[in-house]
Amino acid sequence: MTDVLRVVATIPITPEGVAAAGPALAELAAASSQEDGCVSYVAYESSSTPGTFVTIEEWRSEDDMTAHMSTPHVAKAFEVLGPVLAGELAIHTLAPLG
Repeated sequence: MTDVLRVVATIPITPEGVAAAGPALAELAAASSQEDGCVSYVAYESSSTPGTFVTIEEWRSEDDMTAHMSTPHVAKAFEVLGPVLAGELAIHTLAPLG
């Protein structure tokens, strides 16, 4: 499937916030996966960089991803994650090479 929008987000969390971040991101992934425009949404915790979480997402379109950012489950996740961010949350939309 080459016509989907692929997105990777990296989320650095303070050591004190890790225990809350994992469940919040798991809940976000479960709710996001049910959205109409979501093809795939999986949250991970980095094994090599403690405190770094990653979401790997696929959306039917940029409009679907933009709509996702306004959902109640995204707002809820940011309520938990915002105070415990250990730097910038980085959202990368990906373009295939070649």
